[in-house]
This record gives sequence, C-alpha cells and structure tokens, in this order.
Amino acid sequence: MRRPARILLLLLAAMQASAWAGDTGFDFAVIGHAFRKRSDEAALSRAIEETDADNLGFVVVNGIKSPSEACSDDLYERRRQLLAKAKNGLVLSLSASDWAECRHPDGRSAAIERLARFRELFFEDDASLGNTRIPLMRESTTSKFRSYAENARWEIGSIGFATVNLPADNNHYLFAAGRNSEFEDRLIANRYWLHRVFYAAARQKMAGIVLFCDANPMASPQNVRRDGYLEVRRQIQTLAAHYPGRVLLVHGRIEPGAGAIVWSGNLGTLGVGAGWVKVMVQPAASDLFRLTRAEHGAR
Repeated sequence: MRRPARILLLLLAAMQASAWAGDTGFDFAVIGHAFRKRSDEAALSRAIEETDADNLGFVVVNGIKSPSEACSDDLYERRRQLLAKAKNGLVLSLSASDWAECRHPDGRSAAIERLARFRELFFEDDASLGNTRIPLMRESTTSKFRSYAENARWEIGSIGFATVNLPADNNHYLFAAGRNSEFEDRLIANRYWLHRVFYAAARQKMAGIVLFCDANPMASPQNVRRDGYLEVRRQIQTLAAHYPGRVLLVHGRIEPGAGAIVWSGNLGTLGVGAGWVKVMVQPAASDLFRLTRAEHGAR
C-alpha cells in the first residue's frame, strides 16, 4: 500500500477510536496465552472468532506459540496470518514462549536471535494487525531504543494503553555469569518506556492507563536467587503513586483473584490466563475499568 493511502487509513482509524471514547465508553478484549503445554492453534483461532463477533475498541493477544513448538519463521508467519485476519484491531503482546524460551537444536539459547526475527515479522509497521488498523506509537521511534518495536502505545479518548515486553520466565534473567546483556538492555528500555507512557498520560490529563505484559511484575517470583521484576515493580508502584488516574496492569498469569480486577489504591492487576476477557471502559463512571467477561482456560 502506498504511504499516503496508509496514512489516510490510520487517520480514519484514529477518528473512529475517538468516536468510541465518549461518555458511553467502549470495550476491549485480551486473549490470554492459548498455548500452554502443547500446540493449540484452534483455541487461538476460536478466541479471535469470538472477539470478532463483538464491536471492540481493540483486542490484545498474549503470545502466539507454546514452549514445545518450534521457533521457526514458518510458524511465526502462519500465526501472523491468523492474527491479520481479525476483524477488530489486534495488538500482540509477547510471551516468554514466543522468544525467551527458544533454543537451538544443540540446546543453546536462541532467544536474542528469535526476538530480533520476531520484531521483523510482527512489529515493523506503525499500526495494529487486523482489519481495523489502530495507529501505534512504538518505542523504536526513539533512536536510542530503535530495537524495541514490541513496546507500543495507543490512545482511545482519555485512556492510554501500552504493551511492555516482560516475559514470564523471571524476565529472562539468566543466572550464568556474563549472560544478562539482553535482560540489562531491556531493563533500561522498559524503564524509559514506562516513564514515557506515564508522562504522556499525565501531560494529557488522561483518566487511566492500561499496561499489557506476559508476566505479573507485581508478584515476586518464588525460589529464585534474583527477582527479575524487582526494578520494574518498584517503578510501576512509584509511577502509579504519583499518577492521579487509574492504572490497570493486564498480564497472562492465573493467580489468586483470577476473574476479577484486584486493586491496591489506584493500581489494579488482572490475570487473563489461557482464556479471554472483556473489559468495559467507562470514562464518566467511578469504576473506570469493569470486567464484563472472564473465561479462563486450564494452565
């Protein structure tokens, strides 16, 4: 598609998103990680079809493959085509099995290589997947962080949304000495990204922020020598404490309180698991975010 035509389509999509964001509010959906212990492409396809039947502001998908599936270009491309067929605008949030758990045939980690390839296939555009193309602002537009295209943000009315690459394997922290350059670099990129998201929301006096990630960084991992989420947890808590609106963190884990938004002050967490959920956004209501549908698959 020629660039002027693509820009026009993105502008029209932005106008439609603004129209959804009046006092009547809008809904969005999150499809949890459908792939647990085996390939289950049918579950992802079914969830997309079910969300297609609803008029949603957008849909976020947490992960495209199971840990047991090959991290191959062919599989990545097949899943990309599946996501692209969605009727609603669809934004991908990475899971650990998409890249962090990938290995070469000899057992060596292929995480960095596969993450780079994933970015090329899924995040080179400045819009969502799906028939409704939502304009996205990617961290990669900042020259210092041009690799981090998976971190994207968008806005509908008075609400800001953002994805953050936080894989559910202790944030891909490796205990072997000298092997954490990826973790350390992404830690810096995510710190900058979260500051940018909250700064934009505060400057525009937005009523709320919704963050999407694979792990629940607000929960301390068990039986690890080093908490890979310590820094980001403290940052989110500090940023939320100084933000006058509501902050909702949507993650892919199943934990106590699943099926409900768990609030601590103005910071709420929602675990999606392997099903899909629908959240109503009500800008004029005291409960800004309301869970209206929750379906959790087995882990």
